[in-house]
Amino acid sequence: MPLTGIRVVDLTRILAGPFCTGMLADMGADVIKIETPGSGDPLRQQGAMKDGLSWYFAGFNRNKRSLSLNLRTEEGRAVLARLIAQSDVLVENFRPGVLAQMGFGEPRLRELKPDLVYCNISGFGTTGPYRDRPSFDFIAQAMSGFMSVTGMPDGPPLRAGPPLADLVAGLHGALGICAALVRRGHSGRGELVFETVGASLNNGLISLLSFLAANYFATGDEPIRTGNDHAIVAPYGMFRTKDGEVALAPSQEQSYQRLLDALGLGELRGDPRFATNDLRVGHRVAINAAVEARLLNETTDYWIDMLNAAGVPCGRVMGLAEVFADPQVLDQQMVVEQEHPGHGMVRMLGFPIKFSEAPCALRRPTPEVGADTDAILAELGYTAADIAALRAAGAV
Repeated sequence: MPLTGIRVVDLTRILAGPFCTGMLADMGADVIKIETPGSGDPLRQQGAMKDGLSWYFAGFNRNKRSLSLNLRTEEGRAVLARLIAQSDVLVENFRPGVLAQMGFGEPRLRELKPDLVYCNISGFGTTGPYRDRPSFDFIAQAMSGFMSVTGMPDGPPLRAGPPLADLVAGLHGALGICAALVRRGHSGRGELVFETVGASLNNGLISLLSFLAANYFATGDEPIRTGNDHAIVAPYGMFRTKDGEVALAPSQEQSYQRLLDALGLGELRGDPRFATNDLRVGHRVAINAAVEARLLNETTDYWIDMLNAAGVPCGRVMGLAEVFADPQVLDQQMVVEQEHPGHGMVRMLGFPIKFSEAPCALRRPTPEVGADTDAILAELGYTAADIAALRAAGAV
């Protein structure tokens, strides 16, 4: 696998950080998850529970090892220092400055491991007036402008369904770590990822504003919520059929012309209101009504087959039961199952990135809290007597 041989110290919890380190683990890294003895990551107690296991937690923490470590003790911090010195990457999602207060600021980290790749995932970044504020996905969706452009035109701002801020921050963190590892290989020195990849919830969502930001920069006009419509393309969106809905995205002129042919609406070519995309956007209600009137005559299945054959971008609006039974999804192995000792079969999302020569794989089930403590300590050079002493001191 691409990251085989890379050791990652994972000081993260809940979602953004574990999603980041989970991707690294899926790509082959040896991710050692540091957890508080006994309780572990709070996400272990959240989400759908089955046979005593949070499947929410399991999906983000498979392929990792768990080391229980009490960082409030001097002995626990000494173990962490030894682990960092023998690792390639450190990831944490404390508020900026917290790790330094624990005795692991940048100078100490560079001393322990001169070529360490260090990633901090935070709410707002490591500098600026908001650096010390707590944040969660909903806060980032609100403050990034994301909610202001999400929802129906006559409704309130809405958050996106999945926790996009957490997931994008985790994705940016993983991307930055991989880039820093490449740079380290070329330059021989570490790269402080948190300074360069924008691994924060707020920055991540702002980076997704794309054409909405471009339009604002060019015109100064605040974008409006458009629901399922596209601000600069028409027709575009979700349309009713005889028995359901279909999503249409003929975003290029060629696709629009194919749509007219597939729907038998060639007469619209003579309507001056629809001669160009800009004109169609200005007459969105009329063009959408004409398209939907035709779609209402046949079933969704009929139109999906017809439109795909014509080369028109389209799709069924599916619920999760349909998604996870879809032949394309199954072909891409986006649903995987893994036997977990003590908890039975666990069903999870698969690996979205496909490697031809070194594919991702399920190597180990989600660990119980501290399940790998003794083995990891032994790898670090601790003897059985040392480990017993650490336990007696409450460090592990």
